[in-house]
Amino acid sequence: MNLHEFQAKQLFSRYGIATPQGQAVTSGSQARQAAEQLGGERWVVKAQVHAGGRGKAGGVKVVDTLDGVADATYDMLGRQLVTHQTTEEGLPVNQVLVEQPSDIDRELYVAVLVDRVTQRVVFMISAQGGMDIEAVAQETPDAILNLFVDPVAGLQSYQCRRAGFFLGLKGSAFKQLQTVMQGLYRLFTENDVSLVEINPLVVTGSNELLAVDAKLNLDDNALFRHSELASLFDPTQEDEAEVVAQQFGLNYISLDGEVACMVNGAGLAMATMDLIQKEGGQPANFLDVGGGTTADRVAEAFKLILSDKKVKSILVNIFGGIVRCDLIAEGILQAAKDVGLSLPVIVRLEGTNAEQGRELLASSGMNIRVAQDLTDAARQAVSSAQEHSA
Repeated sequence: MNLHEFQAKQLFSRYGIATPQGQAVTSGSQARQAAEQLGGERWVVKAQVHAGGRGKAGGVKVVDTLDGVADATYDMLGRQLVTHQTTEEGLPVNQVLVEQPSDIDRELYVAVLVDRVTQRVVFMISAQGGMDIEAVAQETPDAILNLFVDPVAGLQSYQCRRAGFFLGLKGSAFKQLQTVMQGLYRLFTENDVSLVEINPLVVTGSNELLAVDAKLNLDDNALFRHSELASLFDPTQEDEAEVVAQQFGLNYISLDGEVACMVNGAGLAMATMDLIQKEGGQPANFLDVGGGTTADRVAEAFKLILSDKKVKSILVNIFGGIVRCDLIAEGILQAAKDVGLSLPVIVRLEGTNAEQGRELLASSGMNIRVAQDLTDAARQAVSSAQEHSA
């Protein structure tokens, strides 16, 4: 789960990480009032969306009048902001962050994430902040320092000092870096964070460190331990179908292909998607209906699939270990009737009562084909999609 910038900065403040003073608002009048309370002669208005690249897309504006603050807010609110990290449709701007500007002398980069190779938390440090870190890693990998944290010992002071020397910090900024890094490490481990990024972490003209931007991703599997953070979820920033899927206990991710998948089990779903590609097609989604699949859940899965207009065929791949295949077949038939299914459906059933399930589907008189094995199912699904597109 992603947090908005202003939410991440509120979390930063709890861990002693300095950020610019600011307020999140939802109207031009609120923005003007926030600017008056902040004081000063210049303000930064920042669109709050779950995507980077806002500045180049017109989602960050520096203004020097109160009217300018209100106007910039009016311009941003209600629009779809399209950046290099969003789809062509973009993301809706429902609130903006009004902040005091920062006296920037240098821009640094600091991020904390889990390195899957070493299975440890790693700090990524670079003096080239304010840039696309992926480009920096590719073009000048020596510009990035990776510090791996021992899970037993935790982040050590010498590692913070090493980072300070690497960044060329001196005086108060050098000392503050340890506060920032220790705060980030505590925030990361105590809240089950999967990624926290400050880009840029600026050195101000007075040699202070300030987190001007903030990106924070939470581990969805651990949200049950953090109800306060879970309540910050913004469904408007997510794919609508994926939000609906969560409500029904379905694991759904929309993709760009034409062959929809409905599978019970994440591993089986991945194998199904691989076979679709092997047969020359492209999966339209990842959809895991779970091990304890029910007829109602199958019906909701069909509704999700049919909401995607790119879908030309549907491949249902069920292994009946926990559930009975004949009950799944009944659910497929009922769901097909309920949703008015018109697309070709290819079903592969294996496991408990698989034969009975196949017989039910074959004798239904509906546009449902029964495959003998997974390869056959993938081949039929791809060919059906191609025929339906012709």
